[in-house]
Amino acid sequence: MKIDPASTADLSAQIASAIRDAIVSGALIVGDRLPSEAELAEQFAVSRPTVREALKRLAAQSLIRTQRGAFGGAFVNRLSYTDAHAQQITTSTLLLGMNDISFDTACEARFAMERACAQLAALRRSPDHLATMRAEITRQGQPGLTDEAFCASDVAFHRALVDAAGNPVLSYQLAGAVEAMQPLMNMITFSARSRDAIIALHGRIADGAAAQDAGQIITALEELENYTRKLAQSVFDARATRANPT
Repeated sequence: MKIDPASTADLSAQIASAIRDAIVSGALIVGDRLPSEAELAEQFAVSRPTVREALKRLAAQSLIRTQRGAFGGAFVNRLSYTDAHAQQITTSTLLLGMNDISFDTACEARFAMERACAQLAALRRSPDHLATMRAEITRQGQPGLTDEAFCASDVAFHRALVDAAGNPVLSYQLAGAVEAMQPLMNMITFSARSRDAIIALHGRIADGAAAQDAGQIITALEELENYTRKLAQSVFDARATRANPT
């Protein structure tokens, strides 16, 4: 593991990157104990506080865990999909918020990825997945439900469909699409959308999953995408009219 002393990058970030690369490459495997802070400081020719900051970065990414006692130290952690989900959502949210990504581009990506789960979801959905989807549809139809609660239920419904595919890698990849893109799209379209229209489409998706009919799920998702795009366009047009009244 090496760093470039001539680099302008933060030394602790370089050390964290070097250790992360060793984990990814398999040079360090789950359960391996990292060298001590003193040993790492000597290896990288930096101070112990710099090493400590690097280890904090790795711990924040759940790549290492620390253990106290005579047999303690820093160990390569087994990264769980649950931990990875949160990081994926945060990264996706930042990418969408900090870059010039159009609504249509985000919408296209989000629904394309979800449709990719339809076949497996239809095949593998469990009674629990179906029950979750039905429960969220019922919740969405409750009188007096706030926009915030409706949006949360919307995300939970689509999360259940994605999880029904029974593939943790797909669930991880779609965490950003469903739990980052969906709320951002809801923020734009919530004032124009018809809850009844969305509930009806959700019902068709759930019916397709119950019948193990992937085609029905895909068709309903395509209609939901088209509806979402039209809503967004109506919102953008209204904003433009207010900004430039004739």
